[in-house]
Amino acid sequence: MKKLLATLLFGMMFFGLSAQNKSDLPNITLKNLDGESVNIAELNNDGNPFVMTFWATWCGPCVKEHNALTEVYDEWVEETGVKIFAVSIDDARSTAKIKPFVDGKGWPFEILLDVNSELKRAMNVSNPPHTFLFDGDGKIVWQHTGYLDGGEEDLYQEILKISK
Repeated sequence: MKKLLATLLFGMMFFGLSAQNKSDLPNITLKNLDGESVNIAELNNDGNPFVMTFWATWCGPCVKEHNALTEVYDEWVEETGVKIFAVSIDDARSTAKIKPFVDGKGWPFEILLDVNSELKRAMNVSNPPHTFLFDGDGKIVWQHTGYLDGGEEDLYQEILKISK
């Protein structure tokens, strides 16, 4: 009986932990602006929340959203430890324009390039801007499509709810 109980307890712990650690991030590899490969399934922020935005250089609301996020980013990082990953869905023909575009805007986020829309499809993103908030375990806790002036405040309130 003790052996059965111990086996059941171990099984519950094992399956509970493995289910608990499963993130909502797909196993897809993208490049960053330095040409380095980044496995999306391994994205993390040391247990702090992180944001993933899908954007494009041709998307006016995306640019407005990132400009607004840039204004508050340092403060958010200091207060919550949040990190933003901005995923460009521009196609391969536009890749050379992305780094100068981002540098010109002064965006402090880590930029990832989804030139084949692989991640976009995996995350069921139809139109940019599309913003996801992940908890420290990589689980989606909030998402939003589109951008209106001041929309970053809604995101911030959601970040505060899950910050440690």
